[in-house]
Amino acid sequence: MAGEQLGVLTALDLAKTQWYHFTAIVIAGMGFFTDAYDLFCISLITKLLGRLYYTDLTKPKPGTLPPSVSASVTGVALCGTLAGQLFFGWLGDKMGRKKVYGITLILMVVCSIASGLSFGSSAKAVIATLCFFRFWLGFGIGGDYPLSATIMSEYANKKTRGAFIAAVFAMQGFGILAGGIVSLIVSAAFDHKYKLPTYEEDPAGSIVPELDYVWRIVLMFGALPAVLTYYWRMKMPETARYTALVARNVKQATTDMSKVLQVELEVDEEKVNRHAAENESNKFGLFSKEFLKRHGLHLLGTTSTWFLLDIAFYSQNLFQKDIFSAIGWIPPAKEMNAIHEVYKISRAQTLIALCSTVPGYWFTVALIDYMGRFAIQLMGFFFMTVFMLALGIPYHHWTLESHRIGFVVMYSLTFFFANFGPNATTFVVPAEIFPARLRSTCHGISAAAGKAGAIVGAFGFLYAAQSRDPTKTDEGYPPGIGIRYSLIMLAVINFVGMLFTFLVPESKGKSLEELSGENDDGEEGVVRTGQAATGRTVPV
Repeated sequence: MAGEQLGVLTALDLAKTQWYHFTAIVIAGMGFFTDAYDLFCISLITKLLGRLYYTDLTKPKPGTLPPSVSASVTGVALCGTLAGQLFFGWLGDKMGRKKVYGITLILMVVCSIASGLSFGSSAKAVIATLCFFRFWLGFGIGGDYPLSATIMSEYANKKTRGAFIAAVFAMQGFGILAGGIVSLIVSAAFDHKYKLPTYEEDPAGSIVPELDYVWRIVLMFGALPAVLTYYWRMKMPETARYTALVARNVKQATTDMSKVLQVELEVDEEKVNRHAAENESNKFGLFSKEFLKRHGLHLLGTTSTWFLLDIAFYSQNLFQKDIFSAIGWIPPAKEMNAIHEVYKISRAQTLIALCSTVPGYWFTVALIDYMGRFAIQLMGFFFMTVFMLALGIPYHHWTLESHRIGFVVMYSLTFFFANFGPNATTFVVPAEIFPARLRSTCHGISAAAGKAGAIVGAFGFLYAAQSRDPTKTDEGYPPGIGIRYSLIMLAVINFVGMLFTFLVPESKGKSLEELSGENDDGEEGVVRTGQAATGRTVPV
């Protein structure tokens, strides 16, 4: 028999949208702003690292990172993120969301700065220390995924919960955009200071030692937004759902939410004790048969769709520079100096982020509580499949100079429907459908599956996108299947993601306890006073 909802949680579910909701979005969202900036800004500077540390002036082309080095620099933060998602997701359910939240932020700040200070005079030393600190940066970023999603879902009301969680994740778009803008500003400033010839004109003159500061400044800037939000993160109270359902302290949850909601909430002692006793029957663990029966298919759905989505999404993001070079939107490396290359890559990423990535996120925020999670995810996977096939099948057509703008438009649409689609919904749903005591853990597992996909995309696409002609591959790389077949392969992956979406339940308009089944087995509710049941606020 289903039990009555705890009063403090009902008050949260029915609360009108208030200032504290927007405060929580900004506080949690700035973490995601930082996450995206730190993860994706590396794609802006890898070409510069290759020029600075691996250029042989006797060769006709500037240096590039060797395959193993490029894979390490690009993928090591993703490996750290995967580990952090699993560890901090589990820790968030054991210690509480708030306690762990501060740890992840400190780690991100320290490692962002340390990445830019990577020491050593040789290429090997610089790259080794850069990879070391970016792994731990990724570890901190990993913790932000399950904690931010869980905190926002547990603070939100059920009517607009999807929009609030999606708004936190949408800050990722601004983080990607900020990475491009910061890189543009830094490269433009250095270009103004040093008027360098192209590599073709003067190999030695196209690279000056001072350009070493460019990539370091870009990386270290990622610490700034995290520092600015630390104080506010520490002031947030623990979520009522963790305090009441996991820590078993309904009184404290009621006190905390009375202040947050500005509503007087009252606890019936007898019913609180009865609720605690009856809730013992609903304490199945992650590896239990009961969890498998209730949520096994749900977890398979959230992990598989996130895994498949991130193969495509991170392949697109991390290797935009290679795709734009292949279609001729960015000139050949020898026709630019080092700083112009950074500028042009940054400009391309900024335009894509501004025109498609950011709008896609906010379309999701606006429509997720009307269309539902399932419809948006299915639609996003479908259109990503269509547009990648439309790019891949007639790929030669798009490489012609007269059709390059068309390629960029079509390519931008794949980003738009990734973000107005599964890139947002795969983040939202795992924060809603699992029990409070396992919510952060299950979100961390789902997110880690996504990062496993990102690692497959980052490492695999690096090799797969190489030309089939051995004379046209980047130095040190074996022939691949080419960008055309890589795009077709990503389209197939998106189609499979569309099929796995049918395992994911619709969570629109339902309370978290209704979705997770935490009100089952006769759990009793707690009475609250006055007008809290209607969602109207009463001053404390």
